[in-house]
Amino acid sequence: MAQLDGRIAVVTGGSRGIGATIGRAFAREGAAVVICDLLDERGEGIADEINRAGGSAMFVHLDVTAQTDWHAMAARVDAWRGGIDVLVNNAGINVRTGIENVGLDDWNRVVAVNLTGPLLGMQTVAPIMRRRGGGAIVNIASNAALRGIRSAAYCASKWGVRGLTKVAALEFAAAGIRVNTVCPGVVPTELNAGQPYVATTGAKTPMGRIATAEEIAKAVLFLASDSSSFITGMDMPVDGGMTVGMPS
Repeated sequence: MAQLDGRIAVVTGGSRGIGATIGRAFAREGAAVVICDLLDERGEGIADEINRAGGSAMFVHLDVTAQTDWHAMAARVDAWRGGIDVLVNNAGINVRTGIENVGLDDWNRVVAVNLTGPLLGMQTVAPIMRRRGGGAIVNIASNAALRGIRSAAYCASKWGVRGLTKVAALEFAAAGIRVNTVCPGVVPTELNAGQPYVATTGAKTPMGRIATAEEIAKAVLFLASDSSSFITGMDMPVDGGMTVGMPS
């Protein structure tokens, strides 16, 4: 039996990169997948790809900072499949500026997408999962949520995701809803293609390379599935040991 047979899974930021890879992985494991993003054409393409491969998927336009969008998404998914069992809060943005240089507009936008988005998602989905007897929420943070980097808004927002996850794990445990965080290291995607840090990070990692999107998706799949049935409130770094220390 596939790990997510019969489950309905929502993945934000699902039109490309890690989010699209998570959506494909979930579909291969039997989930009906809801691809959510602002990039309609790209998102529709991922959903179509999954459906052509024999899976089940739909695309929903979603601005994770807009509560009305979350409610509209939940209503569409309820009409399509009757509920939600898994939520992956993957949508995120970055502005690579330090404390003295980050503009307030950039700060507010990063925090809105990276931290308020997961809050609104959990507020929307938790009551649905409670009615269904439980579920799994996986929030995508970063290994920047376990250390400091020179990216003030991003780093602060991802530390916030870890804190929010732990609060949610406490609040939702009695309802059978597990909430965990995956903390990826650098993963090459089209969003960071050509950035110097992508090429140099591998040498700073104990395992001598950077992660693939597929490796992140496998960790998310584990936390979304019954294989992690007694795990909640956990931070899972997937970074080749980078948060442990630098190679000597």
